[in-house]
Amino acid sequence: MTIAYWCVLAAIVLPYVATIWAKASAGNFTPKDNHDPRAFLATVQGVAKRANNAQQNGFEITPAFAAAVIIAHLAAGAEQALLDQLAMAFVLSRVLYTLCYIADWATLRSLVWFVGIGLIVSLFVVSA
Repeated sequence: MTIAYWCVLAAIVLPYVATIWAKASAGNFTPKDNHDPRAFLATVQGVAKRANNAQQNGFEITPAFAAAVIIAHLAAGAEQALLDQLAMAFVLSRVLYTLCYIADWATLRSLVWFVGIGLIVSLFVVSA
């Protein structure tokens, strides 16, 4: 398996880190809340809410990244090392995005989001 494929797995797991952060930072998540965690997370504020929002964005963008990696491999128009580097940069951008979201650095978060989108597009472009 290539590094880029492993990066897809990392991108799939990252939103769950934000989920744990959201529940832990809420301070009052109990086993009872686990019966309907979405309802619980809909009531949180501050850091917990931002972590939950980062989680949701992670779930939204990961399919596009996974598709880009798979298509780039199938097209075979770029060196594997370049695909691996782009994929690792994407995962790094998602880690930074999540941290920026939780820290409430909105402008930097948006810039990092655009970098991530650019990396997805780049996977297509370099493989064409």
